[in-house]
Amino acid sequence: MTGKPHSGSHLARALRSRNFRLFFGGQSVSLVGTWITRVATSWLVYRLTGSLYLLGLVGFCGQIPALVLTPFTGVLVDRWNRHRILVFTQVLSMLQSLVLALLVFSDHITVTWILILQLGQGIINSFDTPARQAFVIEMVEDRAHLPNAIALNSTMVNASRIIGPSIGGLLIAAVGEGWCFMADAISYLAVIASLLVMTVTPRERPARTTDLREELVTGIRYVARFVPIRTLLTLLALVSLLGMPYSVLMPAIAAVTLHGGAHTLGFLMAASGAGALGGALYLASRQSVVGLGRVVALAATAFGVGLILFALSRSLWLSLVLLLIVGAGMMITMAATNTIVQTLVQEQLRGRVMAFYTMAFLGTAPIGSLLAGVAAEHFGSDVTVLGGGVACLLVAGWFARRLPHLRGIVRPIYVERGILAAAEIEAGRKTL
Repeated sequence: MTGKPHSGSHLARALRSRNFRLFFGGQSVSLVGTWITRVATSWLVYRLTGSLYLLGLVGFCGQIPALVLTPFTGVLVDRWNRHRILVFTQVLSMLQSLVLALLVFSDHITVTWILILQLGQGIINSFDTPARQAFVIEMVEDRAHLPNAIALNSTMVNASRIIGPSIGGLLIAAVGEGWCFMADAISYLAVIASLLVMTVTPRERPARTTDLREELVTGIRYVARFVPIRTLLTLLALVSLLGMPYSVLMPAIAAVTLHGGAHTLGFLMAASGAGALGGALYLASRQSVVGLGRVVALAATAFGVGLILFALSRSLWLSLVLLLIVGAGMMITMAATNTIVQTLVQEQLRGRVMAFYTMAFLGTAPIGSLLAGVAAEHFGSDVTVLGGGVACLLVAGWFARRLPHLRGIVRPIYVERGILAAAEIEAGRKTL
């Protein structure tokens, strides 16, 4: 059969790979549980303490391991079997959610226990996230489908951000936070099963003649000296540090600014997820990575503007609309950066570079969460979010000014790898 492919098949072309299809299905179920737990944890901490500082501290404990450990776990991801790493991390995450549920059911839950378990989950994620990012390329049989697989992965994450918080808000109101954590623990069975039934061809791993420290230094030098990846990761780190803490303050905004409850928090989280889902679907519809640099600059700008207006809003409906923009801006910035980095990185360094990507996206967030909690205690959550939005606008402007220089570096790489034809360059098509 010939002719133009249907748009639906174009949007989901990476699902032709059996392993990615299995992972997509299992992870879709598990991530709904993950987001149920996230909204339940935030609400539980705020219900127990009413403290904005402790909200920030919980976010800090959950994400600080990504800043400290991922440079080292990235080396191990390059050395070890990524599929096996993911099986272990998913099992450990399931047990962590189960413990959290049992503590709530037995009335032994305290903020101290929440902080300890968040720290444990952060350690698990410091292995899981770079392994997951690097494993995508092993699940996709056709390298041309890699950008689509990354976009579909983002779509999956953000569809769960819509469904999970909405279910979480209803469960909290109906039966309490404990059942949210139990539902999350059960949901992990889906992704564990999908990983176990995969048929994975072991990748070739060259014999190691260097120790962990030398390989870590090699990864650091590569990221530091390769200007396009360095610039992209710097952008992502700054946006994550300055802008993403808005999500940590969401319970306070829902309760104080918008005078709502758990349902309001669920709606706000779902709106942000809906915007992110739209952004991910847009990226999935793109047929090439060419021009994504400009998309990143525009998305980061939209994210900053959306945060500023959201901070000024006092209407639930207006806030929901603005969070669509915020969610789309952040998702496109994050996923498009991921796509560009994955197409530029050398294969033997993929695990380490994706670890630095994880560090930029998740590792800086705990510092931002902690600073946001402290700032919100002194100046209010609205002013804190407003300041983050202004800072993100400045970062987006800096990146936009760097784009012409980055295109000159990326152009020969894309030609060499067949991503961009020489004829397209002569015709004046933008590379990045």
